Amino acid sequence: MLIFNDQGLLAAQDYPMTLDEIRTSLLVTGPKDGSPWDMDKRMTLVNNLEVLVNQLWRVGILDIFIDGSFVEDKASPGDIDGYFVADVRTLPDIVRELNSIDPYKIWSWKERIYDRNSAKSQLPMWHRYKVELYPHVGQSSGILDEHGLEQMFPAAFRKTRDSFEPKGIVKIIK
Repeated sequence: MLIFNDQGLLAAQDYPMTLDEIRTSLLVTGPKDGSPWDMDKRMTLVNNLEVLVNQLWRVGILDIFIDGSFVEDKASPGDIDGYFVADVRTLPDIVRELNSIDPYKIWSWKERIYDRNSAKSQLPMWHRYKVELYPHVGQSSGILDEHGLEQMFPAAFRKTRDSFEPKGIVKIIK
């Protein structure tokens, strides 16, 4: 069962969940304390996530994780962040195959498009789906830890970026 702690985080562990379980969980339905919660926006984000997850499953990617403000006690997150595990040797072929499936050809991490609302450049998948899923092939994420060292995605996504507190993330399962 998902519960937010006093810092608004999930306890530090991986939570295996199906997309349907996410839809009926605290992550979409919100805490029962009457605090503001944008269920409609969160449901839209999960529906968008489902499109991308189904594409990843079609090309054989099974290890998919989500985190960020979507899995925190934030009433209205702007997006869903996550990563998936892939083999560096086959990633170019996987990306080609993903772009052959997706009608908007959003599978790219080199190209960014400026978004005036967020005042920063965003990935094509963010512009279309408000989801950012990065491939983890053993490389650094570019996110620094508390010692100023770059972390790999699995480590970076399991800590807060400001206080470096351990936090829980969701592993998407079929």
